[in-house]
Amino acid sequence: MTAEIARLIDWYKATLDSGGGYALIAALMAGESTILPIPSEAIIPFAAYRAHAGGNLSLTGVVVAGVIGSWVGAAVMYWACRWAGRPLVLHYGRYVRITEAKVHAAEHWAARFGAFGVFVARLLPVVRHLIGIPMGIVEMDFRLYSLFTLLGSALWCSVLAWAGVAAGNDKQLVQGDVRHILLWILGLTAVLASLYYFLVHRFMRKPPP
Repeated sequence: MTAEIARLIDWYKATLDSGGGYALIAALMAGESTILPIPSEAIIPFAAYRAHAGGNLSLTGVVVAGVIGSWVGAAVMYWACRWAGRPLVLHYGRYVRITEAKVHAAEHWAARFGAFGVFVARLLPVVRHLIGIPMGIVEMDFRLYSLFTLLGSALWCSVLAWAGVAAGNDKQLVQGDVRHILLWILGLTAVLASLYYFLVHRFMRKPPP
């Protein structure tokens, strides 16, 4: 799976400026918001840097495309789970990487944080693509779900765009300085790991009091 994702990222980088553009960004972000393990951290930053460096894209367009794609994917997850219902999701979900354990964890998260959890979920690994499951099952108001999804996605895509531009402006990083590359990787890993532990791991493994 790791090799497949690496090939997908390489293809994305090669085709972004050759005609894919905003539609490609939106499509990949939609996939990232469903069951496909496509990292948004590899989609938005690269596109944002290319836009900043004077490509065919604009920074605003990259963020908007990312937000729209995220909403589309999140809407697909929501409606699929709402129409299927909890029994079918639990029974057939394992065939599309949605295990019973993931469903229970997402339900615990949703019960603890409520509607605001949809907003927070857009900023966090793992739970990002799971939040539509419990919200669809409990039939949360889709307008409210969409609002928090759009707001959270806008913030997340903006942060990723900023990171992409900042990384692209780091001359030592661009020139392949191993130390700088390692520092960027360690920094990103530390931030994501901290967010996951404090806001996901601790709360998704136990029901709210």
